[in-house]
Amino acid sequence: MSIAIAPAGPDAAALLAALHQAAFPADPWSEPAMARLLAMPGAFALIATLDGEPAGFVLARIAADEAEIVTLGVAPAHTRRGIGRHLLAAIAAEAAKRGAARLFLEVAEANQAARRLYAAGGFREAGRRRRYYPDGDDAVVLARPLTPPSSG
Repeated sequence: MSIAIAPAGPDAAALLAALHQAAFPADPWSEPAMARLLAMPGAFALIATLDGEPAGFVLARIAADEAEIVTLGVAPAHTRRGIGRHLLAAIAAEAAKRGAARLFLEVAEANQAARRLYAAGGFREAGRRRRYYPDGDDAVVLARPLTPPSSG
């Protein structure tokens, strides 16, 4: 089993949309929405492949010295193989390389699997948005400090 992480630009919007639909079938993002997000200043994405097959993605954006994970997903056929963990580590490293000192994200309070993944990745609760999601669930705001890349 070989997991690889690679950058994805606006030309990968269709693949990102397909991966988002696989990971979040109840609320998929379209190809034009992905392209618009990637065209925003500070936005970037990574795609994970498992043995050469697209398996997951993460989209983030940076403003000043803060980065935010906008969305992260793993295709259901590839869950529980460490892909989410690899994507988190890669996005944290890339955000730090781009000058971010902290990385934020929001997760539904009820999404215990994602919350365990983020806790294992060093994220801690930094806030809460009450009744943020359409189903009334709270969004838990998580953050973690980033380590600047070594210079040498």
